[in-house]
Formats: sequence, structure tokens, C-alpha cells
Amino acid sequence: MALFGKLRERLFKTSSKLGDGLDAVVREGGTEEPAEVASSEAPRPERPQEPSRPEPSQPAPPAAPPSEVPASPAPQEIPQAPGDGIRPATPAEVPPVGSPPPTPSPLTDTPPPGSDQPAPQPETRADAAPSGLIGRLFGRGAPAAAPVVRRTLDDEMLEELEEVLIQSDMGVETSLRVTANLAESHLGRRVSTAEVKMLLAEEIARIMEPVARPLPLYPSRPQVVLIVGVNGSGKTTTIGKLASQFRDAGKSVVIAAADTFRAAAVEQLQVWGDRAGVPVLTAPQGTDPASLVYDAMTKAQEDGADLLMIDTAGRLQNRADLMEELAKIVRVIRGKDPDAPHNTVLVLDATTGQNALSQVKTFKELSDVSGLVMTKLDGTARGGVLVALADSFGLPIHAIGVGEKIDDLAPFDPADFARALTGADPA
Repeated sequence: MALFGKLRERLFKTSSKLGDGLDAVVREGGTEEPAEVASSEAPRPERPQEPSRPEPSQPAPPAAPPSEVPASPAPQEIPQAPGDGIRPATPAEVPPVGSPPPTPSPLTDTPPPGSDQPAPQPETRADAAPSGLIGRLFGRGAPAAAPVVRRTLDDEMLEELEEVLIQSDMGVETSLRVTANLAESHLGRRVSTAEVKMLLAEEIARIMEPVARPLPLYPSRPQVVLIVGVNGSGKTTTIGKLASQFRDAGKSVVIAAADTFRAAAVEQLQVWGDRAGVPVLTAPQGTDPASLVYDAMTKAQEDGADLLMIDTAGRLQNRADLMEELAKIVRVIRGKDPDAPHNTVLVLDATTGQNALSQVKTFKELSDVSGLVMTKLDGTARGGVLVALADSFGLPIHAIGVGEKIDDLAPFDPADFARALTGADPA
């Protein structure tokens, strides 16, 4: 549940937009209905009649038959004014002969110490609602629950739900699939906003369940992990976070800074390497990236490193020259180890929305992408694109970035993500 809370907090922009849209859909064509409270619908048991002044020390004597009158010793009878409504005193309540009767305090009506007479109870109306535990037990004494807005899940509502999902960048085909599955088992049912959010979260989680897989580890040493993506997608920070997690798991990690054209990129990677406690292999600016990768593989093999993580330069998927450079890096890696790269992770920026689909298609063709990491989910209203990617490509989603700190790379959990995306309450 801690992960869900963090996701809900970090995915606020996404979940608020999608959640607000779902709220509007239900309110627009819905009507208010009384809240379903089991305790208020249950019959209330009758309270037993109680004497006006119960005996705290002993039960009340059974009622005598009409023909019998219990005898009381004459000295213990207390005169009563006619019609005052006071019952006869019992022997335990009669003071000794000759002693003055105790006088209760006028402020508290509490008998003085030593008196066995119970304090008179304040009068209560028979229909007054009991408070505290008794009130909760009998379903009374609590404010009535607010009415709930519900709407019939019909074709019109399904179309409106499709529009809301498409606006969250879930894509047309995926949105249609989600709403079709929703209609298959719930068409005609009257649903509230909370129910719609939970039902959608269940359908989204069902789509994403098969792709939720962590980055696999292989016995090859070094295991080569190639990180690719467009400019500004968060490759460098993702490498630093992954390296920190692997190092914490007891793995020896080496990072290769293959973006040799930007000095700032190398410096940034060195900063992340220092944070993670991992060495970073660099080369002079302008060096052929493929040459650096070859040297890094040789060094990692000699040192017996468990993982070699290679940071590549950002490149747009529509730049043929830059994409060919990436293909050259892959060829050099395979020349050194035919089974490498063992993982090719494509880092995607969630703020790009539907453009992420074309990025996956192009990078997959050139570098045989094996898995995805989605970053910047904490700063976008387009988190639904991750659902579209899972539905369209079926590539493993290893992790999601929900912040800039070194521990802000969370394992991908489809149920938590789906609930955070739709704004549903935790299960």
C-alpha cells in the first residue's frame, strides 16, 4: 500500500484529470440515490422497558399476584404524599430509626457519601436517539450518509467514457477495448463514480498484467544493458537509478558514457555514477561511440563486472543518420559477444503522449528493444499512453520513474498503477 500511496501522490496530474473526467461523466446523466448503508436498512430491535429508577445492587422483586400484598414491617414504612409517584422503599433503602434523612446536593442531585440511595437519573424521551456505542449498535445517533450519484451504464455513457480515456492518451483502440470489456459484464447496471473508477482500473490492470516484468538477470558476465531513447527522455537518470538498485542488490556495475558528443552528458552521468557508487568509463569528446563501447566491454570482462550499462546519445526516431549510428553500436557489441546486448531498454518520456508509440516502433526495428522504462509520470496528464503501449506491443515494462531522486524508480505494479491512473481508492 505504500507504493500505491506514492504513485497516487506522484501521478496526481494524471489521476486528477482522468478522475475528474469520470466524475463528470457520471454526474452529467446520473441521479442521486440514497446511500446504501446496511445498518440503516436493518430493523431496529425494540428496547426493553426499564424501570424509572433501576436498582444498582439487587434485581427488582417479582410482581406479586393481585391477591397478595407483600408485608413490610411497620417501623420501615415511609409516609408518602398521595400522587407523588414514588414507589415504596425497600428495606435496604430505609435509614436507621432516629437518623435524619440524607439531603442531596441541590447542584448535582448526588446523594452524600454513605447513602445507598442511587442518584436520580435525568428524564429522557422514549424516542430520543441513543448516543455512543448503543447508538452505533442500533444504527442511530449518526448523521445520515450523503446520497450517491449513479448513472446507468448504457451506450451513451460508454461513448463518453471512451472520450475521457482517449484524452488521457490511452489511444483509440485501447480505449475501445477497455470500454467493450466493461460493457460485456456491466451494461445496464447503475454505477457510481467510485464503481466506474474501480471497474476501469480492473480492466486496465488486466491489460498490463502480462507486461509487468522486472529487468531479467542472466549468468553472462558482463551482462550488457544498452539504454536507448530520444533526447531528454531521462536515459542518464534512469541508468543512475538502475545502477544504484543493482549495486544495492550486491552486483558489481560499470557504466559506459557512450554519448561522446556532449560534454554535459558525460558530466551528468559521472554525477549519477558518484551517487550510485558505480565507476563511469568515459572517452574524450568526439570519440566514436562504438569505439568506447568496445573498450568498455573489454574492461568490464577483465574486471569481472556483473553488469555493463551503456548510455547512448539521445536521438530522434526520424533522424536516419543517428539511428544508423545506434545500429553500428549494436553491431560492435555483438561482434564482442554474439549474445549481447542482453537487454536493450528503451526509456520513454511520458509527456510525449501518443508519440511514444512511434518511438517504440522505430527503436524496436533498429536495436531490438527488449523492455521499457517510462519516466516523468509525476509531471504529466498523459500516463494513459503506457496502457496503449502495453496493448499495442506487449513489451515488458521494467520500471516507472516517479521523481528525480535516486530511489524514485519504482517497480511496475499494474494494479497499483491502474488505480492511481483512474483515481480509484485502494483495494
